[in-house]
Amino acid sequence: MFPPKKKKVYTKKEALPKIAAYCAYQERTQNEVRAKLLDYGLDLDEADELVILLTQEKLLDEERYAQAFVRGKYGLKRWGRRKIQMGLKAKGLSDYCIRKGMQEIDPDVYWQNLLHLLEKKNHSEGERNPLARRQKIQYFLQSKGYELDLIQDAWRELGLG
Repeated sequence: MFPPKKKKVYTKKEALPKIAAYCAYQERTQNEVRAKLLDYGLDLDEADELVILLTQEKLLDEERYAQAFVRGKYGLKRWGRRKIQMGLKAKGLSDYCIRKGMQEIDPDVYWQNLLHLLEKKNHSEGERNPLARRQKIQYFLQSKGYELDLIQDAWRELGLG
């Protein structure tokens, strides 16, 4: 067998350009960057200093991260508000950043996403019993993070329920 590969330990000066490139590649949270710096072999104080420096240089911005996360999840993956909020909380973002990110949701696009998912799932659902069918579709939409009252409004608008 091969011996385990030794991790290179970086100094603060060596880690700075690497972590700057890591942040420039895509939006990151402070927790992600801190974990990467600790992985580089820096101690917690050095990692925190670099996180502060990156924040001052605008390479690291959790508010911007939250906005990009929300745009991606509701625009591309068609997640609902509840699932997006849980995802942001899991990333360790502050309530302020989460609120700022959630402002990226356009209510009209959000509604169209819900209608699209409902129609698509209604066509693909194989359940024949109308009550069981509705329940399965409703569970699916709730698992995507949509609110129950909006799901019921969408049923009525499409004339399905």
